Amino acid sequence: MNEAIAFSGLKVDYFTRIKADYLTDLITGHFRDARDVSVLDVGCGVGNFHKLLSDRVGPITGVDVSKASIELARERNPGVRYESYGGERLPFDDASFDTVFTVCVMHHVPPAQWPLFAAEMKRVLRPGGMVAVFEHNPRNPLTQRIVSNCVFDKNAVLLRSEVTRALIRDAGFKDLVERFIISIPPSGKLLRSIDLALGRLPFGAQYFVKATA
Repeated sequence: MNEAIAFSGLKVDYFTRIKADYLTDLITGHFRDARDVSVLDVGCGVGNFHKLLSDRVGPITGVDVSKASIELARERNPGVRYESYGGERLPFDDASFDTVFTVCVMHHVPPAQWPLFAAEMKRVLRPGGMVAVFEHNPRNPLTQRIVSNCVFDKNAVLLRSEVTRALIRDAGFKDLVERFIISIPPSGKLLRSIDLALGRLPFGAQYFVKATA
């Protein structure tokens, strides 16, 4: 990923921090106290987000199809619960979490499984809980360049925001909010507010869809 975005002069960690800040804002806006919110990260990889979130939210759980990634995530974040699974039914009971989020994962999921992926996030959420899906914006030419140059994204199928929105709605979520992000480098609260003000226009490098269970 760092090789694919080298032309920008930025590193993956920069974008990880941006999305962790956006996710924190969404959780804080949805719940009375974010520190009481149990969180599930679907497709967590090696747990890059979890150190950034650990002092902002309640208990964090990560799940991924890669057992090797899960083993590394456990080493890096001993205070986080991790599970591996086969990519279909999440290994958790119904209504187990307050928030479920997934960051740039759905474009790696075979399109035929997108409805199940969304439905499983709904199943494990408590009533009134929040889902947040972050994805690449295929309308952005720089995003297309990065994805095409990244080995990790070789077989990716990017989702337009309206596709993600329809999947989330069809899974039974309500109160959907969609915003394009990273139209500008949004470091800090002020620049994030400007970035969000531009977020109704489909120019940002990525976007999020937030909804309520």
